[in-house]
Amino acid sequence: MSYNELESDLIGLLKDRSLKHGDFLLSSGRRSSYYIDARKTTMSAAGLQVIGQLGLLRIRSLGWQAQAVGGLTLGADPVAYAIALASRNSPPLLDAFTVRKEAKTHGTAQLIEGCFEKGARVVVVEDVVTTGGSALRAIEAVRSAGGTAVGVLGVVDREEGGLAAIRSAGIPAEALVSIRELGLEP
Repeated sequence: MSYNELESDLIGLLKDRSLKHGDFLLSSGRRSSYYIDARKTTMSAAGLQVIGQLGLLRIRSLGWQAQAVGGLTLGADPVAYAIALASRNSPPLLDAFTVRKEAKTHGTAQLIEGCFEKGARVVVVEDVVTTGGSALRAIEAVRSAGGTAVGVLGVVDREEGGLAAIRSAGIPAEALVSIRELGLEP
């Protein structure tokens, strides 16, 4: 499938599965007349396939050289796993990791779980980018653990300044689709 076909499929899945209209309180504290429950897409079999292929193509087209992909749990998890699996069929491999909201108090007491090593170059992923706060928290965890974030890739950009906030922190940031492509205005 071509990039444009994959993008079209993703837009269709998001419109059919994830886009809700009403009155919603966002995690940013703002109110919105729509909500994008991206997990309805990112955790579906069809969504995993499309996001994995499209995300991998986008990362490579941007020239982001990385060993792993991941972000703040829970929203980033299926996105990272999908891209990692897609790389299995199109090497070089990108493994996945998860950033916990807080470190465990038992076992290895790690904040980052999965396939992350000190010195790794990673792409931080996000399901919906609003303020950029979740991605910035993941970037800080990666840096604290000795890694480097080479970019941030969101599935959907709500166009509320999140990508700009990430970029102003010195990290390239992109999204697979924007709310405009879903037929909405910011």
